[in-house]
Amino acid sequence: MTETGKGSSAPDAGERSTVAADAREGSSPDAGEQSARDAGRGSSPDAGKQSAPDAAERSAPGAGKQSAPDAAERSAPGAGEQSAPEYRVWAVPGLPEVAAGDDLAKLIAAAEPGLADGDVLLVTSKIVSKAEGRVVEAADREAAIDAETVRVVARRGALRIVENRQGLVMAAAGVDASNTPAGTVLLLPEDPDASARAIRAGLREALGVDVGVVVTDTFGRPWRSGLTDVAIGAAGVRVLDDLRGGTDAYGNPLAATVVATADELAAAGDLVKGKAAGLPVAVVRGLPHVVAEEDGAGARALVRDARDDMFRLGASEAVREAVTQRRTIRAFTDEPVDPGAVRRAVAAAVTAPAPHHTTPWRFVLLESERTRVRLLDAMRDAWIADLRRDGKSPESIAKRVRRGDVLRNAPYLVVPCLVMDGSHTYGDARRDAAEREMFVVAAGAGVQNFLVALAGERLGSAWVSSTMFCRDVVREVLGLPGDWDPMGAVAVGHPAQAPRPRGERDAGMFIAVR
Repeated sequence: MTETGKGSSAPDAGERSTVAADAREGSSPDAGEQSARDAGRGSSPDAGKQSAPDAAERSAPGAGKQSAPDAAERSAPGAGEQSAPEYRVWAVPGLPEVAAGDDLAKLIAAAEPGLADGDVLLVTSKIVSKAEGRVVEAADREAAIDAETVRVVARRGALRIVENRQGLVMAAAGVDASNTPAGTVLLLPEDPDASARAIRAGLREALGVDVGVVVTDTFGRPWRSGLTDVAIGAAGVRVLDDLRGGTDAYGNPLAATVVATADELAAAGDLVKGKAAGLPVAVVRGLPHVVAEEDGAGARALVRDARDDMFRLGASEAVREAVTQRRTIRAFTDEPVDPGAVRRAVAAAVTAPAPHHTTPWRFVLLESERTRVRLLDAMRDAWIADLRRDGKSPESIAKRVRRGDVLRNAPYLVVPCLVMDGSHTYGDARRDAAEREMFVVAAGAGVQNFLVALAGERLGSAWVSSTMFCRDVVREVLGLPGDWDPMGAVAVGHPAQAPRPRGERDAGMFIAVR
């Protein structure tokens, strides 16, 4: 058994509530650091060999055993003394090998009958999966991973980080070939929160206690080496402690601090359960304030949704996905466009390939509404004149002109231009035409970079060709040099709605191999 303090036995219910009050009131200068230091000093050298004391020992330590300080001692420290919050964590010995159909609550109640209100039970997902029959025949583990994968986040050789059916982002979709017979693999529980609720209800029925339950699994971390246990399911536990709106010890406002309490509990349990000691369940005592009366939202509340996930893909995958996520957006909200985001997109645009080490791109940012209206009115008049010369009817002209509304309704416009500085003149039409085509292709590559970068800024865009048909008008209205050739216009804004799914295209249809 591992405990904070100096080897003291667990306090009774009255003492536990006092400990919790101390922890909430922050009687220690740094409760998190103190608890971690105490836990480290009291840890067992071999959690797998040392059994947890029985209920009698915990509630009434005998001679020679040091009991936890009673409520009076904690609430009335000596002059100049201040008590520190503490908790205890121990692994539960004596659990049998779990098989499909086993009642985990009954097995745990038999192994640890001294559970008390306010305890938190930490249950390794492997035994939950075994009890729920999530052991499957799989000669090919990779095929099992494929079946459990919703999307690939990153891939490096054989290693895959994926989002699985439970919404968790982890290695190999949580498919585990350890601690299971050869030729089989363990899948994660179908609904870990439901599993936690079932165990909690079963312990309430078997022992008459209200405990929190956390189902744990082992995860890597994106920015740190090594593995740790985290919560993948929970019931009766306040999985997040939202401190936003409060202040720190110096009175500074807390604007972003949301503590992942359930993950901290899972990691504490892992210290005594170990990975190979055959101890799949641990108990935390002394933190009843993290236990809720209701089952709560569960560990699902810990999963960051896609919109708020700044690291949704690995680096290589993000590059590929960014290109495919660029979509033409024709309807925008009234939310203003950040000019800095547009400038960052221009910085990406000018990394495109270009002939002769030239920089054939210019981007005219129309940030003034007055300028946008003047330009669009002049372009509309030029377009109407062209259509009249084509003999179009007034109705046909009106219908065609309405197509320009995507530019008129956008909160921000950009006019990309081609400049031929650095181009070569060969003196014959064929090579001079090819030279210009090279520069036009480079301009298109720059515009593509620009659109992709805008999508990375969560901005929608639509590239419209209209300025190419009235370049003189555009140059005159915007006061551009005569050698700047407008290459369409880009409407920019926040999408009014998500684009419809894009149909898959078979790349083989566009490939010729010689």
